[in-house]
Amino acid sequence: MRKIRLLHFGMGHDHSAQFLECVKHFSEVFELVGVCEPNEEMKKNFGHMPVYRDVCWLSEEDAFARTDIDAVIVEAYDLDLVRYAQKCADKGWHIHMDKAAGTDILAFKKLLKTVKEKNLVFQMGYMFRYNPFVKTARDLAKSGELGEIYHIDAFMNTCFNKEKREWLSKLLGGDMLYLGCHMIDLVYSFWGVPKSIIPFNKSTGRDGLHLTDNACAVLEYEKGVAIVRASAVEVNGFGRRQFTVCGEKATVEINPLEGPPRARICTIENASTYSDKAEESIATGFVNKDRYEEMMLDFASFVRGEKQNPFTLDYEFQLQKMI
Repeated sequence: MRKIRLLHFGMGHDHSAQFLECVKHFSEVFELVGVCEPNEEMKKNFGHMPVYRDVCWLSEEDAFARTDIDAVIVEAYDLDLVRYAQKCADKGWHIHMDKAAGTDILAFKKLLKTVKEKNLVFQMGYMFRYNPFVKTARDLAKSGELGEIYHIDAFMNTCFNKEKREWLSKLLGGDMLYLGCHMIDLVYSFWGVPKSIIPFNKSTGRDGLHLTDNACAVLEYEKGVAIVRASAVEVNGFGRRQFTVCGEKATVEINPLEGPPRARICTIENASTYSDKAEESIATGFVNKDRYEEMMLDFASFVRGEKQNPFTLDYEFQLQKMI
């Protein structure tokens, strides 16, 4: 089977290096044409990383002049993602684009329109869609084993230093756009479009910075609410990243989401009013890089026409509107 000739575009996104590691790891699936980073400062800041040392560097002009590229991974700085993905779509390349889709909803709508008109594959980098326990919980929801959902708690916290929070201040919505988008994606995939969204975008003022670094959103549904938290200042926030979905027939608690993930599941048949009857599972052998590998293999399957992306263009547009 012919390898997928792949361009890696941009280095400014936090996931860039790890996605490129995946491409190199699956050398029997992908042929890396080269890496393009138009921003020389970005190239200077990240080009020394081991994963970039042996790549073929392409200028933006050279990259878009190529006629032998099948697909592209767009890993540019967050607010440049949609702009560069549009150029790739115009070339007719299949696209993996990291998240979130910027702050210009009309530009994103135009990108999706081009993708649809050209019948291109479009995958977004929401890696928790591939978390083993999220997948299990989603299967339970689809099969009806969770029953009607009553509430969801979703936390995507961390503890950034001053320099990172200075960078974060450039993003409209701050940490809710940057990290909270992951949890909004999960809530949407389980519970659909909410009746309303109430944001609580707060700034701690730590280090004299003014940005949304302590955010919460309440998504209102007919019979309950989902609470999404995205804090950039929580001590051990990474260790408390979690997703809990509570239905009439079962509760699934994934806490933590990674490092490795752990899940606790309790069904209504086993439940007790005043004791904990949840059963625990640990994803042994699962490490952070694994959260990208299955995604990239799926992308290859989409490009080859072997599978269809379950996350449609309409889904991605609605998600971005919610974010």
